[in-house]
Amino acid sequence: MTSITRRKILSTTASVALAYALLLPHAKAAPMLNDSTTFPLWPERPPGGQGPDSSGPFISSRGAYSKISVPTLTVYQPEHPNGTAIIIAAGGGYHYIATGKEAIPAARWLNSMGITAFILTYRLPEEGWNEGGLPPFQDAQRAIRLVKYKAATWHIDPDKVGLMGFSAGGHLMGMCASRPDWQTYQPVDQADSLPLNVQFAMLAYPVVTLKPPYNKTRTHRSLAGRDPTPEEEKAWSVETYITDKAPPFFLIQAADDRIANPANTAILQQACLAHHVPVTRYLFEKGGHGFGMNVPQGGTPWPELAQKWLEENHFLDKK
Repeated sequence: MTSITRRKILSTTASVALAYALLLPHAKAAPMLNDSTTFPLWPERPPGGQGPDSSGPFISSRGAYSKISVPTLTVYQPEHPNGTAIIIAAGGGYHYIATGKEAIPAARWLNSMGITAFILTYRLPEEGWNEGGLPPFQDAQRAIRLVKYKAATWHIDPDKVGLMGFSAGGHLMGMCASRPDWQTYQPVDQADSLPLNVQFAMLAYPVVTLKPPYNKTRTHRSLAGRDPTPEEEKAWSVETYITDKAPPFFLIQAADDRIANPANTAILQQACLAHHVPVTRYLFEKGGHGFGMNVPQGGTPWPELAQKWLEENHFLDKK
């Protein structure tokens, strides 16, 4: 697989309520999502202790989640599953999760191609958990293992599990894709005996590096804190962990992104190339940050580019 470099268009270019009711009898019910099933990630309380009170989650009018005491997976099943599964993490600087804007449209799009989609509602580091920045990574790792463990239930090939992340969710999924040996929690059941390797990662306007001069993001504040050492910033940066065993990456971003500097995807692309990891990067001239599944101004619809990439890499059968 080759790295794509172009200019103009691109330059280097059950229900939620049931899940909470089962674990937290007095929890406030979250709204149900049509043709989807939501279940908790952990059989009991998630690791880490403390966290927000059990009345959550809080869901804004735009479908942004916060105050997450029970992390969940919501599965969207296509009418004709093709065996591929993708776990989706929406962004929000690890301060909230933009599920309605990013994750749900992505799940619908994946279903249209026969891909089984899983929306991850992960815990947020600044909501009182005792283990600092680890909770979202514990939840993402648990999600990968559960999808593999229950693959037969959803007609999934466990060797065709990929990740998709937006903004801070791109950072979360980038870290998980590049760190399959990172053990963030003690095993709780048989599912946790499964490996964390995934087959590919698709990241949209991701935060990649927390190192200067790109250390002014909300993601940086949420994970590294206000006065981290250079070693801590390096430890929270995705490019630190890219090796020749990393899976293929598909990256998209806009050149006028003022939240995650376009250097983020360039840094990840260079790290992949240095280790001979297949990487495709599209950089649109305009689009800003947080365009979700929409088409950046003047650009080719990026979902079309992503579908072609999936087909060319045999994660999706050509129609």
